[in-house]
Amino acid sequence: MTKPVVLIAEQLSPATIDALGPDFDVRSVDGTDRPALLAALADANAVLIRSATRIDAEAIAAAPVLKVVARAGVGLDNVDIKAATAAGVMVVNAPTSNVISAAELTVGHILSLARHIPAAHASLAAGEWKRSSYTGTELYEKTVGIVGLGRIGGLIADRLRAFGVRVVGFDPYVTPTRAQQLQVELLSLDELLRQSDFVSVHMPKTPETTGMIGAEQFAIMKPTAYVVNVARGGLIDEAALHEALSAGTIAGAGLDVFTSEPPADGGTAQALLSLPTVVVTPHLGASTDEAQEKAGVSVAKSVKLALEGDLVPDAVNVAGGVIDPFVRPGIALVEKLGQFFTGLAHSAVTSLDIEVRGELASYDVSVYRLAALKGIFTNIVSENVSYVNAPLFAEQRGIETRLIVESESPLYRNITVLRGTLADGTVLTVSGTLAGTRMVPKVVGVNDYEIEVPFERYHLVMRYADKPGIVAIYGQKLGDAGINIEGLQVAHPDASGRALSVLTVDSRVPDDLVDEMREAVSADLFAQIEITEP
Repeated sequence: MTKPVVLIAEQLSPATIDALGPDFDVRSVDGTDRPALLAALADANAVLIRSATRIDAEAIAAAPVLKVVARAGVGLDNVDIKAATAAGVMVVNAPTSNVISAAELTVGHILSLARHIPAAHASLAAGEWKRSSYTGTELYEKTVGIVGLGRIGGLIADRLRAFGVRVVGFDPYVTPTRAQQLQVELLSLDELLRQSDFVSVHMPKTPETTGMIGAEQFAIMKPTAYVVNVARGGLIDEAALHEALSAGTIAGAGLDVFTSEPPADGGTAQALLSLPTVVVTPHLGASTDEAQEKAGVSVAKSVKLALEGDLVPDAVNVAGGVIDPFVRPGIALVEKLGQFFTGLAHSAVTSLDIEVRGELASYDVSVYRLAALKGIFTNIVSENVSYVNAPLFAEQRGIETRLIVESESPLYRNITVLRGTLADGTVLTVSGTLAGTRMVPKVVGVNDYEIEVPFERYHLVMRYADKPGIVAIYGQKLGDAGINIEGLQVAHPDASGRALSVLTVDSRVPDDLVDEMREAVSADLFAQIEITEP
């Protein structure tokens, strides 16, 4: 029997090869040699890469029997996930391989800033002896603020407690129970910035979080405070940071990531490198022997599972295992419902029911629970979310989940309902279905409001006291801003006389216009929701 071919396109540790075992025909190729790579992909069932090999649509087209692309690391910028998905190729990575390394590097940056280690080294290496120029500060009894309490944020909190610091945190999706487990005091972002001596950012990079630490935030920080970013370039506004450091608004910064990597000549990031109050490293978060070995071994195990037809823990584009063709179309719907739910939730979710009703009740729909959680966490954690690590994120945050399956569905052939209890005790419900012969994914309910809106990229959801002229108000404001309303549905008022409008717009609405519209219609609920394709 012919063994499946596993192609190694970059240097991987011996432990990676050992993890594959003897059941595969393991071959090697230089992934940066494009003609050689394309030729070698012709009969490859799996390919293992790091960051130098580009697996794009051309490469996937050259690999007719390819089943899985495995990236021995976290980032997937060098893999065309859409092309892989269209070709039925699974993409896997190693999302937790670098968490300890990234946490330790963060602590290293904090210590380097506190004690001026890089500048003192450079001075002494240059033949100077300037002890008094590098007087630092102790971490003991200082306040460290962690923005984003996912896996890495939690590990940093664990490590910093040994220094006798007070750890505070901001994460709108972490429950008080989870924060208590981490021994972190939850604060608003502004309060965290006001109180912290060191601020470390660990949020995912989304339209909402890009530039989340900017001029306004630096203005409320202590002049003795330091900021650290070992997460994603762009979370900190680099121009505002340069200005704050130059003006002495804050004391210093530690940066491992930049908006442009490497920093472009003449750019703001390049200007930051010349400031004496900045400590920089060239994106070293995952650059340890241990992290690299963990990544290789992790994806080798995933490749084995994928080629054996099992559920793959770290698949980023498809769920492994056997899924009935009648169930599969609903996976993307449920993921989008999860994103819609998160967009409407005004506080952390503490429990979640995934209710599947209708003809689907006679099938195995357990993957819908995974899809719902994947959708909920897609835009709120810094790690890549997969079908198996999504439940881990829920567990870490103390979120209880249940899958409820019922055959009764009076209004729709099939309907999926996400019903979540939020930290303030309120209950949020969103419902969705696949409509018509084309199985168009639609949101069909928000709490007690009945709607039927196809999922698109951008939605605005608002609830307000029902009275004449409201639609004209927000329609005028969007029109003046050059934003087109592609779809609009207004649900009938509830018992309190409040109506719900769901708009589909052709572009993201600026935050200041969102605030203006909310005030203009006196909305008690106003959410801008951006849906990304699963």
